[in-house]
Amino acid sequence: MCDTLCVRTPHGMLFAKNSDRHPDEIQVIESYARRAGGGELRTQYLALPDTGAHALVGSRPAWLWGCEHGVNEHQVAIGNEKIWTVDDPRSTPPALLGMDLVRLGLERGRSADDALDTITTLLEHHGQGGSGEPHHDEPYYSSFLVADTDGGWVVETSNRTWVAEPVGDGTSISNRVCVHAGWTRASASVTAGTDFDASYRLAGMPTGIADHRLAVTRALTTQPGRVDAADIARALRDHGPAGTIPRDDPADGSGVTVCMHRRDVDAQTTASMIVELRRDTAARAWAALGNPCVSVYVPFFPPAIAPGLADPAQWQRFAALRDRVEKEPGELANVRAVLAPVEAELWAAAADADATGSDAARAAFATTAFAPVDGALLRLGA
Repeated sequence: MCDTLCVRTPHGMLFAKNSDRHPDEIQVIESYARRAGGGELRTQYLALPDTGAHALVGSRPAWLWGCEHGVNEHQVAIGNEKIWTVDDPRSTPPALLGMDLVRLGLERGRSADDALDTITTLLEHHGQGGSGEPHHDEPYYSSFLVADTDGGWVVETSNRTWVAEPVGDGTSISNRVCVHAGWTRASASVTAGTDFDASYRLAGMPTGIADHRLAVTRALTTQPGRVDAADIARALRDHGPAGTIPRDDPADGSGVTVCMHRRDVDAQTTASMIVELRRDTAARAWAALGNPCVSVYVPFFPPAIAPGLADPAQWQRFAALRDRVEKEPGELANVRAVLAPVEAELWAAAADADATGSDAARAAFATTAFAPVDGALLRLGA
């Protein structure tokens, strides 16, 4: 389960993703330096020729090589989603995971078009396969949202088959096939005019778990030029019409919300990121460990990040807060009362650093950005 979106701004594009995975699966935000090519590159299940890598920041489940989402030095951002299609992912041997393809696209893509070519070429050559879950064998196929400062692509896949549709002024994806006949690029196996949703979505698979979340995210993506990072953060914290952590999941799927708390299906939001891709200056971004509702979107300027974001122990502290508010939802207001002012102060300080136009000031901001978060967690007993 995940939700990924992008929307056009006056200066570029905003990209964001909530990564929903096993409740106990640690996910860290890491900065990776440029890497020269040569030799062998070991992904989760395959060894590939290493063509080198751009510098990037990626959100990585701690047991995986690949990333759930991230942004590279060329302001390319990518996230993926689990989707169910007519092809059976258990029929193929271990190969590339969707998370491998996210990281490879970031490592090799200088633009959204370039990253699209990377992902689809690797997909056609190596295929998808192997479990992407830590506690049970569950292979799956992925869709992707690839964005840069000028636009991007929605890419939907089924085994080695794929289609790509331009994002236009903005769109969002979730855990269902969404592309119809509006794609403009595809693998050779897809005939012209094919409705990918009608032809490849698994029959009988309920779409309610995705449709309610898509309604929330697409309320933003239909407002190009009028949405900012704060609007997106609010959407990524959405708990549905009631505004409280859902205690059950009605048959229509409305209990599966953008900020996910679903232990009955082993899925929680375990990391979140917002990235502002800007044509005329460096990217800026905000990352949260765990569920956004009980976390802080810590600002950063890629590739510099606050060291605490890469520390598994810090993720565990936010998980403890999540467990607290799930046990007693009334506690959420108390947690937000402590965390929200810290987040607001960090965002203001980051804006000041950004306004200097100095890369040194932006990088220096990262060195102290986690200290106020640590203090807030201590006050909350986490």
